[in-house]
Amino acid sequence: MNTEFDDKLFANAARLAKDIAPERDLWPEIADAIAAPPRRRYSPYWAQAAGVLLLVAASSMLTYVATREDPVIIERTVPADLALQTASFGGDYELSSGYKLARTNLQAQMDRELDKLSPAARAGVEQNLRVIRDAITEINAALEQEPGNVLLQELLLRTYREELAVMRKVGGLTQDVMSRNDI
Repeated sequence: MNTEFDDKLFANAARLAKDIAPERDLWPEIADAIAAPPRRRYSPYWAQAAGVLLLVAASSMLTYVATREDPVIIERTVPADLALQTASFGGDYELSSGYKLARTNLQAQMDRELDKLSPAARAGVEQNLRVIRDAITEINAALEQEPGNVLLQELLLRTYREELAVMRKVGGLTQDVMSRNDI
């Protein structure tokens, strides 16, 4: 430590005034503050409780809206070559009508777009879809053996989503190719 610096510091501190008188008399205000009844502070508990109730009500409403079945039923005929495979999921459950309708529409769009592709590209797309559909068949067969297997159920749903994604990509691919102006 630097004792010379410390000595100077203590010497300067000793020269400071020991008593400082306030500019005005503060005691009346202090006495009034002590004697006055405490002000009732706003309690945030009621606001928090209302916030919690609002949050629960909003999430319940969103859950209800997200999980309710679509009341509109649209009947469409499915061509024989588009026979849909049903997922067993351990019982008589099937994929939703919304999924079946989306798949049917995408299949029709994809068929139109496949005609615009070269034979090699068309064969590649059809091979990819065949692999996905074979996987769906195999997963369904496994689910018949183990209907309560959650991993198989999740895998089946992902495979169905992948099938839809491939069909969507084919439509987007041909539309992008046909709309290019920079060639």
